[in-house]
Amino acid sequence: MAASPGVIHYLQSSDAVTHAVAWVLLAMSVASWCFVFVKSWMLVRAKRQGPRALVQFWQARTLSDGVASLRRADRERVFLPLAEAALTSAEADATGVLSARVDRGERVLRALRGALVVSQRRLEFGQVLLASIGSTAPFVGLLGTVWGIYHALGSIAASGQAQIENVAGPVGEALIMTAFGLVVAIPAVLAYNVLGRLARQLSDDLDGFAHDLHAYVCAPQGEPRRQHDNQPAQSGAR
Repeated sequence: MAASPGVIHYLQSSDAVTHAVAWVLLAMSVASWCFVFVKSWMLVRAKRQGPRALVQFWQARTLSDGVASLRRADRERVFLPLAEAALTSAEADATGVLSARVDRGERVLRALRGALVVSQRRLEFGQVLLASIGSTAPFVGLLGTVWGIYHALGSIAASGQAQIENVAGPVGEALIMTAFGLVVAIPAVLAYNVLGRLARQLSDDLDGFAHDLHAYVCAPQGEPRRQHDNQPAQSGAR
């Protein structure tokens, strides 16, 4: 209870620079927490839905059916861009255009690479914000502390009362800004590490999915896909 009047008294007696630093730290804190909640929701849902969505995709009879099932299961649209890129490149007619001179496997690889970049950028979106807040918030708080100490010492010198009890109070209150900076920075750094780990795990899953899609689309026409499609007809003939 004793710390609260000190904080209030410091903010009430401080100047515009200290108020500006306090507002910047508050904006950083609000931005980081809002982003943490939204990003955590998206990554956790994608992590939970991913395995089930991929199982449903590979259990589909055709690539088009797999993309349709992935649209229903992958609500965060993490794996869906790769499947759509594979379907588009598989059905594309490159006759009469420059890409016709490029090997089909290379065209598929280029399409999957572009979709993979889109998905990875979505997973990593906002990480720079957390890293920036985590690295700069302590220094912003330190700036408020230095300015507050300068302001307090100037006021004490103007009053002519330089006893230790008159110096310790204002200087101690100015140190609150450093604590505010740490309070803003520590959750941002922790969230950056946790969310970055989730994003890397999903990125590894995306790499594996892209490799499997490339192998499927570029497989010889008469092999795995035709055998898979003819399997129900053979069982019916029996």
